[in-house]
Amino acid sequence: MISFVMGVEDLADTRFALSPLAETVCSLRVLREPGLSALHLPWRRATIGGLGALDTELLLSLVARRHTLPDFLTPRPATHFASFADELTAVRRTPPALVRRDLRDTHAPDPLPAPLRAAANGTDAEVIALREAVCDLLDGYWRAAVEPWWPRIRLVLEADMTYRARQLATGGARLLFADLHPDVRWRDGVLEMRGMIGDGFRTRAAGRGLLLVPLVFAHKPAPPVTEHVAPVLAYPSRGVATLWTEAPPAAPPGALAELVGTVRARLLAQLAEPLATVELARRFRVTPSAVSQHLRVLFATGLVTRARHGRQVLYRRTPLADQLLGGEAAPDA
Repeated sequence: MISFVMGVEDLADTRFALSPLAETVCSLRVLREPGLSALHLPWRRATIGGLGALDTELLLSLVARRHTLPDFLTPRPATHFASFADELTAVRRTPPALVRRDLRDTHAPDPLPAPLRAAANGTDAEVIALREAVCDLLDGYWRAAVEPWWPRIRLVLEADMTYRARQLATGGARLLFADLHPDVRWRDGVLEMRGMIGDGFRTRAAGRGLLLVPLVFAHKPAPPVTEHVAPVLAYPSRGVATLWTEAPPAAPPGALAELVGTVRARLLAQLAEPLATVELARRFRVTPSAVSQHLRVLFATGLVTRARHGRQVLYRRTPLADQLLGGEAAPDA
């Protein structure tokens, strides 16, 4: 089990961040083992033929038999929306000694795979050459396999962060971590991650806070492999099951579609519960600004209500919209 001991200041400094580099690195697991996540098979089928001359043997050797990955390839994001280029630049600055340690810790107790063994056991210059080769490969792999899908992936991740922020605001840390994953538990100021590979460790946040990173390619919580890294937890994002589907939600039949149009009728069909603009945009594969235009019209005509929740505005349909959808709203609502 891996545990983060959190103080009051650490809880106050619990934040979320997106990491395109972490998504890219974690997707190598699915590329290597298709059975690890059947949800991503459409992505794998669409991607694998476009990798061209990339040295996939070296890339896939980064994934250990236990599915662990080197910590130095997923540095703690420095900003809320880090760019892939900035994150890769940070990886290129990793000292050779840290590269060696992370590669060995990742694959232990197994020996290093052949594509890594000679360089990782060699001189600093050889380790640096390996680090640069891996970074160059990741850059090409990102462009071919992840970047084309990144706008769609980002909508899913932003919707997850909106949901988690609402959980934190309404129920504190206990509610935030309650449904993060079955292997994650918050108890007496300690964040516990069970079912982890290896001996595990217990480390104090000690004023460094906690960074939460949602990932669509994470199949389980992914804390650092070693205790030397500041507390960061990558976790499976919500909404992944709909990520690779092409069709938007079906339009409801009846009077509402005829009255307000198909698109707005579809929006109202989704608003049985409060939702933010970014979540609706994710579901309909459009930009948040396009959704906002329709929501403004629906609000002005009394078909949705809105309320601010932190930085987000949440929308929900009114009883009048329920009636038009065929619901049973009270006549005097």
